[in-house]
Amino acid sequence: MSEASWLAEQFEQVRPHLRSVAYGMLGSLSEADDAVQECWLRLSRSDSEGIRDLQGWLTTVVARICLDLLRSRRARREEYQGDRLPEPLVTEPAEQGPEHQAVLADSIGLALLIVLDTLSPPERLAFVLHDVFAVPYDEIAEITDRTPDAARQLASRARRRVQSAPQPDGDVARQRQVVDAFLRAARTGDFAALLAVLDPDVVLRFDLGTSTGRPSLMGAHAVATHVLRTAPRYLSLAKPVHINGSAGLLFGAPEEPVSVLAFTVVAGRIAALDMIADPAKLRGLPRQP
Repeated sequence: MSEASWLAEQFEQVRPHLRSVAYGMLGSLSEADDAVQECWLRLSRSDSEGIRDLQGWLTTVVARICLDLLRSRRARREEYQGDRLPEPLVTEPAEQGPEHQAVLADSIGLALLIVLDTLSPPERLAFVLHDVFAVPYDEIAEITDRTPDAARQLASRARRRVQSAPQPDGDVARQRQVVDAFLRAARTGDFAALLAVLDPDVVLRFDLGTSTGRPSLMGAHAVATHVLRTAPRYLSLAKPVHINGSAGLLFGAPEEPVSVLAFTVVAGRIAALDMIADPAKLRGLPRQP
């Protein structure tokens, strides 16, 4: 086997890990794939004989690429109207085998990704690398051009922001019961039952992928009113799926999705609904990293 073939084989073994890191950093599968491809190009142009820990070296490289992308994204986001939600990871509920569980173990929930979007790029990098992928602070310091103590402070600030956000219920079966109750109330037009399943401070966000955007709705009364006004047109298309490992709904066929609706369930009630209808984020569903 030639050195180039050996290097390509080694890279393919690490690719799933790099893709998970990049997705956690960027919240976008398409951008994550671009970052991983750029990582391969840099590896192919490097002196691989001097690399002792290939996975560690590649993780550092892909993290730097993602950091640059996050910084450039901030400038573009100022021109984006409405909510810009992460690209969802959609899977079938029946996919519960060991391989599926291994994939989900490395994935980051949509609610957490939304919180991560409020962090500065260095804070997000430090949190994802350290708290999710156990990268040491001295390596994070090298990526961010900071001291290890400063890298630790970045992760600590990010961690406080994450911990201050509502913590979703971890039992997916319980989440599904809440989502099913939401569907029953919406399908029967039961306003009181819908209010009962919504948190009083629930938020409904929209990512339509358009330049005009749509403002979020806040509060159980406003969200319930909107759901009952629009539900009859879409509920017949609803299909149960997992979105980033949590209970969600897919509207339309997987090959022609109209939208997905992600639920954040906290203490048995829906604290957030995230409607993603941006066609660029719905290609090839269901999918996983």
